[in-house]
Amino acid sequence: MRAVIQRAKNAKVRVDKKVVGEISGGLVVFVGIEDDDTEDDVAYLVKKISKLRIFEDDENKMNLSVQDIGGEILSISQFTLHADTRKGNRPSFTGAAKPDYARNIYQEFNKRLTSKGINVETGQFGEHMEIDFINDGPVTILIDSKNK
Repeated sequence: MRAVIQRAKNAKVRVDKKVVGEISGGLVVFVGIEDDDTEDDVAYLVKKISKLRIFEDDENKMNLSVQDIGGEILSISQFTLHADTRKGNRPSFTGAAKPDYARNIYQEFNKRLTSKGINVETGQFGEHMEIDFINDGPVTILIDSKNK
């Protein structure tokens, strides 16, 4: 499982020009799932993301988590995080999980984040989405559960 985490002042996602998810501040998390990802991968990412200290404290040091600041998460499923670009110029996505499996893992990921007391908004799995957000910092972190 891979996640690209971006600190955001605000964010929203649209499907067919309709806003389906919106946060006023916190994290935008793009999530990519592979066929061999398990609940252990979900647990690892949820723990890391919920406790990731990338927000400034009173001394302007990145010392606070999204939980500490009462922030929200906009979670977006993105199979393209598992693009294989080693051969040619057209990416292969054979490493990404099949949709039914990925949907279940993605829903479990969001459920576990919510259980941490974090408001989680989402896009719509498998749909074309337009995401608008203001990256705060900018701060962008990549976490891969296979690189523990």
